[in-house]
Amino acid sequence: MPAPTLGLVAAGNPEAQAAFEALGRTCDHVPPEQADVVVALGGDGFMIETLHRFMDRGVPIYGMNRGTVGFLMNRYRENNLAARVAAAQEAVLHPLCMVTETAGGAASEALAINEVSLLRETRYASHLRISVDGRTRLEQLVCDGIMVATPAGSTAYNLSAHGPILPLGSHLLALTPICAFRPRRWRGALLPESATVIIEVLDADRRPVSATADYTEVRDVTRVEIRQQSETTLRLLFDPEHNLEERIISEQFLP
Repeated sequence: MPAPTLGLVAAGNPEAQAAFEALGRTCDHVPPEQADVVVALGGDGFMIETLHRFMDRGVPIYGMNRGTVGFLMNRYRENNLAARVAAAQEAVLHPLCMVTETAGGAASEALAINEVSLLRETRYASHLRISVDGRTRLEQLVCDGIMVATPAGSTAYNLSAHGPILPLGSHLLALTPICAFRPRRWRGALLPESATVIIEVLDADRRPVSATADYTEVRDVTRVEIRQQSETTLRLLFDPEHNLEERIISEQFLP
C-alpha cells in the first residue's frame, strides 16, 4: 500500500512559517487540497481553522505545535515526518451544530468543534431559559453566559469556566454556565451527546446576547439550538505516546 501523500499548511506566526519552510525542504509534499493527510503547523486555534477548512474532504489532520498551548497538536520535530504520520493513531470527533434566530428574524447555522457559547453583550446580565430534549430544565438562568462543550473542547474555554473535563469516549457534552448569579448553586450539567439543547434569551431587547460557534459569532440572538452533528466526522492523528485521549486524562491531574 503506498504511503499517504502529505500536504502542509501553517499559521501566520514566525515559528509556524519557519517550520513550513523547513519541512518543505526536507519532506515530499503536495498541495493540501490534493493530500491524503494534511499536516497543520501552528497552535490549537489554527488546528480548529484547519479542521473547518478541510471538513468537507474528511481527510485526517496531523498537527505539530508551533503555537502556544498546542493541546490538539503533536510535538514539533522535523525528522521522519512521513513515518510519524504513518504510525499515528486516529481520534474521531463530531462537531456541534448551532442554529440561531436573531431579534431581526434572521436564521443561520454554524459548526463548532470546541464549544458553542452565549455571552451577554452589555453591562446587563443575560436571562436565559434552558431546555433539553424538549423539557425546560431552568426557567431562568441569570448569568454572563453559558456554553455547550464537546469532549475535545472541554479543556479549553469550558475548563476556564470551571466546567468538567470529558474523556473522548464518554459520549457526553458539558453544559457550563459562565458566572451564574441565579440559581447560585447551579454549576452546570453533563448531557448525553445525543441531547438537543435550546437556549431562549429572555428580555432580549434590554439584555442582548451573542452566540459563538468556535469563531463564528451571531449577535442579538433570541433562540439558539445546539446538537451534535454526528453525520460529520473529523479525523485527528496523534503520536502513539501522546494521543488526545491521554492528554485529556492527564489534564485532570495537573496541579
